[in-house]
Amino acid sequence: MRQTRTARLILLNKPYGVLPQFTDREHGRSTLADLVPVPGVYPAGRLDRDSEGLLALSDDGALIARIADPRHKLPKTYWVQVEGVPTDAALERLRRGVTLNDGPTLPAAAERMEEPPGLWPRDPPIRVRAAIPATWIALTLREGRNRQVRRMTAAVGFPTLRLIRWSIGDWTLDGLAPGAWREVTVPAPAPAARVRPEPRRSGPAAAGSSRRRR
Repeated sequence: MRQTRTARLILLNKPYGVLPQFTDREHGRSTLADLVPVPGVYPAGRLDRDSEGLLALSDDGALIARIADPRHKLPKTYWVQVEGVPTDAALERLRRGVTLNDGPTLPAAAERMEEPPGLWPRDPPIRVRAAIPATWIALTLREGRNRQVRRMTAAVGFPTLRLIRWSIGDWTLDGLAPGAWREVTVPAPAPAARVRPEPRRSGPAAAGSSRRRR
């Protein structure tokens, strides 16, 4: 009986200011090595230095690709604190997709929400303007572009002040303080099939083909 192959998966609550990589030899900034002293694991996707929340790491390349590759459309939910109070029209634009400088985004789920209960303070705190309120929204995406959430909220007129990734698929931050992580064992996806290169032809037919390409 064939045993199911398993993969190691680490779920980290990445704090603000930590790079989503294990080294920073040039500048010496805080990295994942300061939080996850586990050899052989790599981040599945990115979470920018100025963003917080759930970051998945694994020792399995197929699992990392399944989580990080936008082609798999794994939903990722973000808690986003924005400047101002988003209108219904702005939320609808986020749901339908907005046009960024690298093209239109896919439809997303977007809802106003209360500040998450028990939310830890950010260090350093966000800059708040006394005359402008701040609002939390929940935004769920099935793609991953560079700084996409921030660009989307700015495109509809409500800049992002604080960004926390709450979930990746069925995995969430539940029970994880900033800097804390837990390890789970999950079934490893089958590696992607490799495309075999076409065999090189030889003989008169190949020579004739070569002459025609010239």
